[in-house]
Amino acid sequence: MPCTIRALSVFLLAASLAIGLGAGPAGAKSRIKDIVEFEGVRENQLVGYGIVVGLNGTGDALRNAPMTQQSLQSMLERLGVNTRAATMNTKNIAAVMVTAKLPAFAASGSQIDVTVSAMGDAKSLLGGTLLVTPLMGADGNAYAAAQGTVQTGSVSASGSSGTTISKGVPTAGRIAGGAIVEKEVGFQLASMSTLRLTLRNPDFTTAGRVADVINGRFPGSAAALNPTIISVHPVGGMDMVSFLTQLENLSVEADAPAKVVIDEVAGVITMNENVRISTVAIQQGNLTITVRESSQVSQPGAFSKTGSTVTVPQSDVSVDEEKGKKFVTLKSGASLAAMVAGLNTLGVTPRDMISILQSIKSAGALQADIEVQ
Repeated sequence: MPCTIRALSVFLLAASLAIGLGAGPAGAKSRIKDIVEFEGVRENQLVGYGIVVGLNGTGDALRNAPMTQQSLQSMLERLGVNTRAATMNTKNIAAVMVTAKLPAFAASGSQIDVTVSAMGDAKSLLGGTLLVTPLMGADGNAYAAAQGTVQTGSVSASGSSGTTISKGVPTAGRIAGGAIVEKEVGFQLASMSTLRLTLRNPDFTTAGRVADVINGRFPGSAAALNPTIISVHPVGGMDMVSFLTQLENLSVEADAPAKVVIDEVAGVITMNENVRISTVAIQQGNLTITVRESSQVSQPGAFSKTGSTVTVPQSDVSVDEEKGKKFVTLKSGASLAAMVAGLNTLGVTPRDMISILQSIKSAGALQADIEVQ
């Protein structure tokens, strides 16, 4: 089956990479900037409510979307047009939610991308124009204003009989550079005396190594507070920005706990190189039960005045158990490569491997955490 073959290929690729890594250096080092997040240096979520106009009859039906009609009336009133007494039945307008991410230290006047998503029963936003929409932050303040032509990257068509066909999602689109930053986030990094680094994968050993590497270059400037946070402060009269510029490029060998991640839906198994197993014996076999149904016709005797022709079902049940499967013993302390080689010796499929790994874990022989997704 394609899914099984693909999953098995992924599994074998992971094994070959692990074997290759085992033949190389004892550990690969990473830059500090690649394994930590800097406190306060992050994106901010923005959201706004707006309307898209200029749609080719694919917008909201105003009778079914009162918020769209109210928005249209309010907008026209601000422009000096009173439409309260008029009956509007256009489908060239749609109410939308506009979202964006405000990058860290985005300057006033810079442009950011926005995503536009329909709220009502609009069929497509293709070719529509988003009118000026303030984008608000979590504090309720407006940090950007969005406007522009919506590009959905989808295709949609319909016939007079009601048949429709579409590719992609025509009710959501993007505007590249569609928002202009109007207000900067007040975060003064240069004036800070202390900053915290947050590990993306919390670990005591990695936190200690990061602190040691930083102190090796800047003595007394770092301390590991817990498995996640390392506190740092500039030394030698340096400001925070120049200090972080040199700090983030230092190399450290990251550590990670032994872990096995299992995706049961896709049949994919992923392990890191720290997975070890105790002595365990494994046997795997397949039991196939086949049931064949057939029909047989039963007729009465010749010149019989009683009886009738009937169909009689016939069942044939057979059981086939695969032979020749032997126990495979994995010795104590076996690595990922040895485990994979042992499982492949059994000729098992990735889904069988999932069951085997869970059984080994239940037996207490797998020295790793199992995460099932």
